Amino acid sequence: MTVVNLNKARKARDREAAKTLAAGNRIAFGRTKAERAKAQAETTRTARQLDGKRLEP
Repeated sequence: MTVVNLNKARKARDREAAKTLAAGNRIAFGRTKAERAKAQAETTRTARQLDGKRLEP
């Protein structure tokens, strides 16, 4: 039987959760202004194209 220090286990679990959260934040907020503008322009262009192809009854 192995003795486990619960304090160390809790801290390790919290560190792992923080790493996961940080990775998500890097994806969400780690883009440059130019990258955000490019993504916004692409979204706008796609929406405009879809609206242009819509058939009106």
